[in-house]
Amino acid sequence: MSGTDDVLLVHGGTPLEGEIRVRGAKNLVPKAMVTALLGSEPSRLRNVPDIRDVRVVRGLLQLHGVTVRTGDEPGELVLDPSHVESANVADIDAHAGSSRIPILFCGPLLHRLGHAFIPGLGGCDIGGRPVDFHFDVLRQFGATIEKRADGQYLEAPQRLRGTKIQLPYPSVGSTEQVLLTAVLAEGVTELSNAAVEPEIEDLICVLQKMGAIISMDTDRTIRITGVDQLGGYAHKALPDRLEAASWASAALATEGSVYVHGARQREMMTFLNTFRKVGGAFDIGDKGIRFWHPGGPLNAIALETDVHPGFQTDWQQPLVVALTQASGLSIVHETVYESRLGFTSALNQMGAHIQVYRECLGGMPCRFGQRNFLHSGVVSGPTKLQGSDLVIPDLRGGFSYLIAALAAQGTSRVHGIDLINRGYENFMEKLAELGANVERP
Repeated sequence: MSGTDDVLLVHGGTPLEGEIRVRGAKNLVPKAMVTALLGSEPSRLRNVPDIRDVRVVRGLLQLHGVTVRTGDEPGELVLDPSHVESANVADIDAHAGSSRIPILFCGPLLHRLGHAFIPGLGGCDIGGRPVDFHFDVLRQFGATIEKRADGQYLEAPQRLRGTKIQLPYPSVGSTEQVLLTAVLAEGVTELSNAAVEPEIEDLICVLQKMGAIISMDTDRTIRITGVDQLGGYAHKALPDRLEAASWASAALATEGSVYVHGARQREMMTFLNTFRKVGGAFDIGDKGIRFWHPGGPLNAIALETDVHPGFQTDWQQPLVVALTQASGLSIVHETVYESRLGFTSALNQMGAHIQVYRECLGGMPCRFGQRNFLHSGVVSGPTKLQGSDLVIPDLRGGFSYLIAALAAQGTSRVHGIDLINRGYENFMEKLAELGANVERP
């Protein structure tokens, strides 16, 4: 258990009512910050949330000689890469422990310095996320990699060269790695089976503003024609659709109403369809979306997660909490992260009825089918949730515990609350704005 400074007492049973704002996407902003390394001129990034991943990347950029300062408006960063330099291994390690972003520094540093060092990597414990694939990709571009006791040392003996890469799975991280490496590599890079998430599209927009030549085909193929030099960019990050959906699920589970400033329909269409099927209501405006529980019973559904444009894995956990209040049997098939249903044991402890299975409960092709992963779940509802002692396992699971505690009767003690800061800006202030009854012990 953590100390009391990392604990939140949640007195449940109060509907969340009010307005909050989401800023730039956690899954874009840190990557767009890394992208500034590739430029010969300063870049300006707007709509930046104050979250831990942003602070980690800011620190790593500064270690490598990039000047990072706040701009004229709130949430604006100016990044000047004029004096990029090698960083001390121990300093990199001290900064990188809590994040997986440093792996994306490889390509830009190889282009700028001819070498890079990557320490061991952290991140959320939700299943295997192998980094070997990143190194395999970099080798295909012509990098040499030496494994050392404290991490991986990479060198580019000559200019990296474009290549043909087929991803075995449309991984977001691998797609980002290829983009950040290919834009300054010699010749053409063709990436098949690429991730096409909105955050990837936005990253491509950033790179194009810098002078990159990148085309996206409808068959998940991205072609990058390398250029000799990139400039800076001025860009407003797309809003965080994953955070917006988390607050939507919180409104539904607590029978409340939350207006999310910054939420946009286009990136959330798949979520909105599912939210409506469950029985949630929403109203789309010019500046945001209002989500609410319209009264009456919620509907059980069958749900399968998938890469974009499917139902995002990060939407699944918060919505499962709302499904504990739906009438009947909901079936959830997680096809993206093998260990993402581990959080359901705590919901059962609160009174939910969720059974998890190794079998694929759904028709979608799935990498985990014949393997020993509990990746499907059946949620039987509605069940009343009772306050409990909860220890947060990972970012989205943690927010889901928070939703469950808010929807439950009685008081919950939620440990490890600071993990939520990794991806949810000012969430304590937002809870206060929505009338949640929470306090530090």
